[in-house]
Amino acid sequence: MGGVPSTPRFSGGSRPHETAEYLIGAFIGEKSFPLASDYWQKLLELPLNLHWSSDRVQQACLHFAQNNCYTRHLAKILIHLSWCLQECVSTSDASSSAYVKALNAVYVSSVFLKHLIENAKTDNFEDLYMSLNESEEIPSNVPKEQSIEHLVVNSVLNFLGRVDVSSDTYLLHYELLNFMLVALSTQLLSGPSLGADDIHPFFDAAMSQPTSLVNLAIRKLLVNYITRPRFPLKASSYYIFSEGYRPGVLQRVGSVAANLVLLPLNFFASSSNEASRSPLADNSLNILLILVHYRKSLGMDHFKDKIDYSSPDSLPKEESFFENPYCKALENARDIEFDRVDVEGNAPGGPVVRLPFASLFDTLGMCLADETSALLLYSLVHGNSDFLEYVLVRTDLDTLLMPLLETLYNAPRRTSNQIYMVLIILLILSQDSSFNASIHKLVLPSVPWYQERVLHQTSLGSLMVIILTRTVKYNLSKLRDVYLHTNCLATLANMAPHVHRLSGYASQRLVSLFDMLARKYNKLAEMKNDKMHVPNGESKEENSLQEDMAAELHIYTDFLRIVLEILNAILTYSLPRNPEVVYAIMHRQEVFQPFKSHPRFNELLDNIFMVLDFFNSRMDAQKMDGEWSVEKVLQVIIVNCRSWRVDGLKMFTQLRFTYEQESHPEEFFIPYVWQLVLSRSGLNFSPGSIHLFPADLPLQDNIGEEAEKPQKGDMKGNELKIEVPV
Repeated sequence: MGGVPSTPRFSGGSRPHETAEYLIGAFIGEKSFPLASDYWQKLLELPLNLHWSSDRVQQACLHFAQNNCYTRHLAKILIHLSWCLQECVSTSDASSSAYVKALNAVYVSSVFLKHLIENAKTDNFEDLYMSLNESEEIPSNVPKEQSIEHLVVNSVLNFLGRVDVSSDTYLLHYELLNFMLVALSTQLLSGPSLGADDIHPFFDAAMSQPTSLVNLAIRKLLVNYITRPRFPLKASSYYIFSEGYRPGVLQRVGSVAANLVLLPLNFFASSSNEASRSPLADNSLNILLILVHYRKSLGMDHFKDKIDYSSPDSLPKEESFFENPYCKALENARDIEFDRVDVEGNAPGGPVVRLPFASLFDTLGMCLADETSALLLYSLVHGNSDFLEYVLVRTDLDTLLMPLLETLYNAPRRTSNQIYMVLIILLILSQDSSFNASIHKLVLPSVPWYQERVLHQTSLGSLMVIILTRTVKYNLSKLRDVYLHTNCLATLANMAPHVHRLSGYASQRLVSLFDMLARKYNKLAEMKNDKMHVPNGESKEENSLQEDMAAELHIYTDFLRIVLEILNAILTYSLPRNPEVVYAIMHRQEVFQPFKSHPRFNELLDNIFMVLDFFNSRMDAQKMDGEWSVEKVLQVIIVNCRSWRVDGLKMFTQLRFTYEQESHPEEFFIPYVWQLVLSRSGLNFSPGSIHLFPADLPLQDNIGEEAEKPQKGDMKGNELKIEVPV
């Protein structure tokens, strides 16, 4: 059957059946070793320090795939992994043989399981052979009512949740997270929308775990993310790296043949930046996001016993999905320092995850430059009302907002999806009036990353206006994405009634935003008029072009109206507190003149010109010696703001934009999460095996023009929904 098991190399004076070469050869070979055989103890207790070439490792994987169908060695080693982990949880001695065996078991399992998943030929992953042969004697400590995948996932999550990360347990924690990445990677082989008949063995096992274990796992994954444990460089208990051992065959299987990075010692010591990233924290977040965003349709069979077909009202109104327990656990997480029962007198139903929200807030602030952290923040502020409330009452909102705004500032070097996530987070926060008021009270001494000009003593609210208008300008010239415009304008509209002492530069950018959109509108209007004068007989393509142009013109009409509503809201609700806005409108009043008679804008512009008439007349009444300076004009505006009365203005209903997820968020989130995971975890798949997203797309951040290319699972048009109450 091949040269791997039949030509073992023996080292030193060891007996053949005790060498790692022989034991690995036997694992991938034809002979089936019973679950109770002492072979498994020898395999898992022996330091696996072989050095095979990548070709030989690949041959070993192929050999194993051929024989596993009747040896069922994958199922057996997973059972032994489960037993080892159960023993690790029950013992306090991290140097015990159970830890050594668990490490060996998880190494072997990860490498060969990945190969089987990556090369699976069926959608239900029967090639994994996750069961024992009927002739196999099943020990009493293997629950007959549980599948093997349920048993091993239960043991892995139980270990991760109950055993603290220490210098002795770090490596096993990390490798178990790697194993979970491999086990859940079956999702890469299918589309994001899963029906009731779609089978993902380890996902299904994870979703069927008891609530107490789910809560335990979610809490530990988030605690790992918060505490960011470092690899213990001076630890002597890692037998693979001590006593002169070099990384062995299983590390080589991972990094060379199977592309599963198991982080040899030099990774952690290679640079201070890489070491400070905490691979354990990164992988904990990867697993958390994969589990939380899993989604599966229940299908009609789920309801067949509950539907009264004689009554139309009993039929499901829309497609139904099972309740993801990990998503629910994250949404119900509570601050460890605050118990709602103390205030409201009623505790939330059932046990919940308790977390230090303060530490989580601070960690997010440090890590938001990374897309996975931004996605976690989105998941929290969108799904967890308690965490959103906690964020909104913080007085140091700049901790979160500054890295988010810096991401928008560097939009050309960020992916389009990352920009969307940031804008949606800002939109969600801007739905709260206290947030909109607070950001104008927080003054920033400086903004070092803003290069166009020095921003000194600028409020956080003013900086938000500057960055959001700048993002629209960038989008107008580069990406031309309608949904990005909509997000930026929606956030500005929510902020507008609460604007307080907007800076001069931010006020100028707001008026320039109208000018930018007006020029785009005028250009489209001219093109449309030119097409209207073309003689009859144009082709279908020309008709279609005219329709597209008319639709785009309508969109920019809406955008211009929103900007006018933003300016109106500031003038209506807070003009005396915003003299710089009045000055900016007066300074550029000519940009509004061409639209004065436009039927969509005339009422809004009547208000703006009423304000202009009031302050222009006050300016004309002033007797001035010499030229008007900016300071003198501002002084006149400030003085006359005291006598301004809003009575003459037409009052409009405040715009209030809200964010709502579409009915199929998995179409965006599942591919997005896996693209992030593959670009950061070191777990790589053959492009030909990936069906979840186009495999020829670069997995790293798209830079510059790359961000303009549409991607499967893009948020545009299928994940965003913004409602405007009348």
